[in-house]
Amino acid sequence: MLWDTATVLILVRHGRTPANAAGLLQGRLDQDLDDHGRLQATAVAAYVQSWCDVDLVVSSPLKRAQQTAAAFGSAVDTDARWLELSYGEYEGTPHTDVPSEVWQRWRADPHFTPTGGESLATLDQRVRSACEDVAERAAAKNVVVVSHVSPMKSAVAWALGVGVDISFNCHLDQAAVCRIAFRGDRPILQTFNETAELPNS
Repeated sequence: MLWDTATVLILVRHGRTPANAAGLLQGRLDQDLDDHGRLQATAVAAYVQSWCDVDLVVSSPLKRAQQTAAAFGSAVDTDARWLELSYGEYEGTPHTDVPSEVWQRWRADPHFTPTGGESLATLDQRVRSACEDVAERAAAKNVVVVSHVSPMKSAVAWALGVGVDISFNCHLDQAAVCRIAFRGDRPILQTFNETAELPNS
């Protein structure tokens, strides 16, 4: 049962891209949605708007997020703090081709930074700043933030009051929805990885 709250912060992961479909680490690669991703964007916007009057849409500047955000039919505020994690030298690499020792370092150390990339700790710092700012706006408005898997996991960690190291213990599908409500100034994670209303992959 959902909390009875007046407003809510709705996190939406972008729809699918060719890199997603190919199983690549996408990071800052700036791809358009593929045909299925466009269907997902339309479906997730309709789903959210079926139970929520959206007052504000915020998005990462990357095209896949902007195109998903556009499906809501509202003006979009762009905030670079919601950018995806930079995987540096591993961007565009199949997940399965990343050496196991690199995955082990990523999981064990949130400060691990791949060559040319960004650490989870650095991402977490910028996302928590964005969450604090958007929380003030969500106190009076229903806010949709369209972002990426790593920033969304960081936002969930912020809502739960835990560290970003939980990122490797949870999964988010493309075009997934997470809801965060507020009791006073305290965030409450309502739902995680809602996808039931979306087209099958």
